[in-house]
Amino acid sequence: MKENYEICHCMGVTYFDIEDALKDSDKLEDAVALFDKVQQATHCSTGCGGCHDKILSTISEIMMA
Repeated sequence: MKENYEICHCMGVTYFDIEDALKDSDKLEDAVALFDKVQQATHCSTGCGGCHDKILSTISEIMMA
């Protein structure tokens, strides 16, 4: 099992929050489109925006799993 850790400090979004936001996705193919879905669900990267690349990397990691 993957360790949970905070990725978006402004909104307190964790790895597991991102994973949960993606669990109902039919297709895990387009990381940018999935970023929009995750952002709507968690409000990540809406504060300072410093986590944007980490969120995309995490989405890509989940897609590849």
